[in-house]
Amino acid sequence: MSDSVQSEQSVQSVQFDLDAYLRRIGWEGERRADAATLRGVQLSHMRAIPFENLDALRRQAPSLEEADLMAKLVHGRRGGYCYEHNTLFARALEALGFRVALLTARVVVGADSIASRPRTHMALLVEVPGEPRPYLADAGFGAIGALLEPVPLVTDVEFAGAGRRHRLVHVPHDGPLEMWVLQAHDQGKDDWADQYAFTLEPFEKPDFDVINWHIGTNPRSPFTQRVYVQSVSAARHLLLHGSLLTDTRADGTVTERVVTGEAEARRLLEEEFGIAVPEGMTLLPTGGA
Repeated sequence: MSDSVQSEQSVQSVQFDLDAYLRRIGWEGERRADAATLRGVQLSHMRAIPFENLDALRRQAPSLEEADLMAKLVHGRRGGYCYEHNTLFARALEALGFRVALLTARVVVGADSIASRPRTHMALLVEVPGEPRPYLADAGFGAIGALLEPVPLVTDVEFAGAGRRHRLVHVPHDGPLEMWVLQAHDQGKDDWADQYAFTLEPFEKPDFDVINWHIGTNPRSPFTQRVYVQSVSAARHLLLHGSLLTDTRADGTVTERVVTGEAEARRLLEEEFGIAVPEGMTLLPTGGA
């Protein structure tokens, strides 16, 4: 077999399978490049594919190659973290006819200042044909303040989507581009909480290859320290962080409990989060701490 034939077959083998992706997320709506489809596909993605850091917990940077993302997130009963989710989501949006740019953001949940955090989050800027402004879309933010539906890129307007409230604001900073901050409404405190900050400079795949390697392998990365998995449904947001399981219901009710050991942690991931735990992996430290 000639090298050219092998190369052509290799390219064909890794082509994005939109049908398989849409089956995975349960989307049966229109396949149009419009705002309704954008919102519906992101919400379906968020509710179907869990957020998880199992590769990073083993100090392995997960592959961002298209074929590997399809095998893991679409066919493999696994989830991923932001680079995996949003790389896959971006590819689906492009297949549906949207124009997508990759953005980097500084996660500022709980931070004293924006400048104290590096740019380690991937978000998407999506152009919708016929719409006057692009949308901020994001299927991979691993926090309860995550967008469940995209929002137009406009400041100081509150958006309600799938039971959550968000807005975008501008904040001053030293730099030539405007600094945007995504804020989520904290129902318990009846206040707005910063989620992440970003500018509109587009980044490319090689940039995220470097960031992904850092977050997935650095022993000081938060994702290499302890298990972090979440799932989202219409009824609740479920998070396992280390041994603490937090269940936040749609009405704002929060319950917490400590997972007592490895067997229970594996059962939770399999049954509650829909994650096939890799063979031989330890989820919790000895004693479940």
